[in-house]
Amino acid sequence: MAASRGAVVLKTVKKIIVQFCPFESNVRSTREFLIMVGSEKARATNMNCEVFTEVKHDRSEPTVDITFVDGERLMMKGSKLTTQEMLSALQTRCSAKDPQAKAGDKK
Repeated sequence: MAASRGAVVLKTVKKIIVQFCPFESNVRSTREFLIMVGSEKARATNMNCEVFTEVKHDRSEPTVDITFVDGERLMMKGSKLTTQEMLSALQTRCSAKDPQAKAGDKK
């Protein structure tokens, strides 16, 4: 899987809600994103991060709603993004919010 290149770090994430209708053809990237953030390795980076899945049967658009510990939210529409794009957006926000990641980048 192309999205497994980098490790997912959920250190600054409070909650992730993934919503999708499994019968739609445009949910693949959203489901792959869910697999990545729900993995044991990713969950171990923040045991307090809650990952919720809402499976709907209303032909709704797949969405990912991420709430960070500082209250900021990131909403992504999975039908318009690839798994890698969603993971990249998440990691960019997480890195910007994590002071230890910023210090590590300067070294």
